[in-house]
Amino acid sequence: MMTGTPPDDGEGDAGIAVKTKPRTKRPPLYKVLLLNDDYTPMEFVVHVLERFFGMTHAQAFEVMLTVHKKGVAVVGVFSHEIAETKVGQVMDFARRHQHPLQCTMEKE
Repeated sequence: MMTGTPPDDGEGDAGIAVKTKPRTKRPPLYKVLLLNDDYTPMEFVVHVLERFFGMTHAQAFEVMLTVHKKGVAVVGVFSHEIAETKVGQVMDFARRHQHPLQCTMEKE
């Protein structure tokens, strides 16, 4: 006996629950900041920027001048783990060379 509906062949969409993928959020980024002090030589700051942040000499010199004139400059934006590592590397390097250079990070 026909009722006007096709038989269920298993390929229809009746009763199928479609699972939606949860959207993954991008992890927050962190700014790494270099702070000015009256004791760390400018050449040392340029060296730090070249070594740990991959800047050219000209870029590093410009950023160093910004730190010197404004008291602080953003030297890079990274994921939390990378920012934390960079801050640690800069601070350790400065201490080993007996400079009071300060490097911090903050959420962007």
